[in-house]
Amino acid sequence: MTVPTHLSPDELRRKVWQGQLKGIVGLWLLLMLPAWSLSFWQGWLFWLVFSVSTGFISFYFLKHDPALIETRLKAGPTAEREPSQKRIQTAASVAACAMVVVPGIERHLTGLPLPFSVVVLGNIAFLIGIWIVFLAFRENTHASSIIEVKSGQNVIATGPYGIVRHPMYSGCVLAFIASFLALGSVWSLPFAVALSLVIVVRLLDEEKYLKANLPGYTAYCRQVRCRLIPSVW
Repeated sequence: MTVPTHLSPDELRRKVWQGQLKGIVGLWLLLMLPAWSLSFWQGWLFWLVFSVSTGFISFYFLKHDPALIETRLKAGPTAEREPSQKRIQTAASVAACAMVVVPGIERHLTGLPLPFSVVVLGNIAFLIGIWIVFLAFRENTHASSIIEVKSGQNVIATGPYGIVRHPMYSGCVLAFIASFLALGSVWSLPFAVALSLVIVVRLLDEEKYLKANLPGYTAYCRQVRCRLIPSVW
């Protein structure tokens, strides 16, 4: 089911690419300023991988599902309607910023200990995580960036949603954990773990909301047992 958009195609494209530009410039600053060096090659590589992969997702869904892109323009603590989710999103924002700022500080102060091969594997794992997110978006046009139930929304139990209940979060957690390897930073691992735990809290709270507001979701939870990791949890 495709939901109608409220913005004109030109307005939507402008907002999406403006947001994309702000995101990649902001990420570059968060990575490079703490390192105080343009020779932070791990940061450059991660920034390139992030920029290309998120740019691809924006390009694909602007063409194939603009309604999904429009709903994801509103994000972050201020966009959430549920008070609990506002707190969760605030914690996630803090952990995410720390996760990308700390590698530059570590490089500036002590150097980065992880070898080239680990950095490359980290970037590959990050891309796999982003690919899982892409598959979840492609399967579920209602995958909003805030917790809500839209008019006409139905339970999705196909594709990656037939394996775990929250495949988008599965991909995000893999990308978060891969990020510390991709950036060659040991110091950022605690923040990547913290961000992943915040995601777990978010999905548990989201499930309570969906069981109360989305018809058929309780039955879906009985059908698909695992939330995040296939055959584990």
